[in-house]
Amino acid sequence: MVRGLSEKSRARREEMIGELLTLFLAEGFAAFSVEDLARRLRCSKSTLYLVAPSKEQIVVTVVRAFFKGAAARIEARVAVRDAGERLASYLEAVAGELRPASPAFYADLAAFAPANEVYLDNTRMAAGRVRDLVAEGVEAGRLRPVDASFVGAAVGQVMAAVQRGEIKAATGLDDAEAYRRLADLLMTGLTGDRVHR
Repeated sequence: MVRGLSEKSRARREEMIGELLTLFLAEGFAAFSVEDLARRLRCSKSTLYLVAPSKEQIVVTVVRAFFKGAAARIEARVAVRDAGERLASYLEAVAGELRPASPAFYADLAAFAPANEVYLDNTRMAAGRVRDLVAEGVEAGRLRPVDASFVGAAVGQVMAAVQRGEIKAATGLDDAEAYRRLADLLMTGLTGDRVHR
């Protein structure tokens, strides 16, 4: 929350973040100036500056909001599953959250280091979450007994390669589809069950 803003200004700021996020996911963000954004969203530049004081900071704020919202929705889906279903549910939810993002959004993320760092931080957290979910599943007897730290580290390498664009370059899969395939690979290896038949 931004300090010093009235309740009305905070609400307007959240509304702007949501509108910017929709635009960025569809079209990316690099090509837009603040003037362009104000024109597209039919607001003043001062309204945009409620989000952050510069275009670069606006982008980082919106990207951070995207991953924060995605993480909350993913965890809500995982919480209602049993230990054997949580890992597949987690990776499927990640894929679902990434699906609305356009190639332009991913390209702009990769090219803008501060926003890409937000993606990288979230990728690291996701790899740690996978490790924890594997450990829970093994402990509950729902997943084959494997070294959860190794699985988490291996998955972390794949996730980082997805984030760097290497999986897309090698396979043509976008980030969301790569996570779906990763879910299939893991669940086949840990349970013998495919997520998608």
